[in-house]
Amino acid sequence: MGIDRSISGPSVHIPLPQAGVRRERADAAANRQRILDAARRLLRTGGAEGLTMQAVATEAGVGKGTVFHRFGDRDGLTAALIDDYMRDFQDLFMHGEPPLGPGAPPTERLEAFFVELIDRQVAHLALALVAERIAPEQMSPAYATLMIHITALIAQIDSELDAGLLAPYLLSAFGPPVLNLLHTHNGVSVPELQRAAVQLVRGVTRAGLS
Repeated sequence: MGIDRSISGPSVHIPLPQAGVRRERADAAANRQRILDAARRLLRTGGAEGLTMQAVATEAGVGKGTVFHRFGDRDGLTAALIDDYMRDFQDLFMHGEPPLGPGAPPTERLEAFFVELIDRQVAHLALALVAERIAPEQMSPAYATLMIHITALIAQIDSELDAGLLAPYLLSAFGPPVLNLLHTHNGVSVPELQRAAVQLVRGVTRAGLS
């Protein structure tokens, strides 16, 4: 995956691609939501191995063909699940209250971003791990939006920092595989992970400001 390193300057304003806005009939929307809810339940109870199109169809009480028609395949279903839970997060850091949303200094927003991201990633860890295998050479639109956002914040903090390289480094430091290892297997709590994230961000930003 190529890295765009063109973002710089203290007054960067980049329109972020938002998760798709759904416009469909009420019954179709309800059917879609029922399938997504069923998929989430299967992920919670059976992990990635339990997320098959047949299992989702049975859990949702619809035909297997309906699931394929709505989402294409398992990867399409996974992408829709990611889009669904990332939409709320996007709304918070794009339009919500500071320090996560606009109105706080970029250093505070960057720290708040990782605190919230870790909380959401751990809460949806099974899904986040499944998403890791989808087109690994590319970044999903949901994660691309996160990358653009933190790249812009780093550029605002210090134009001398290489925001285009630091953003993926920071994002990967608390990616799903790392969180799975630390939280699930090593028993590191979410607050401990969040404190470490803030320490890492401050190490980067304070070095840039010194």
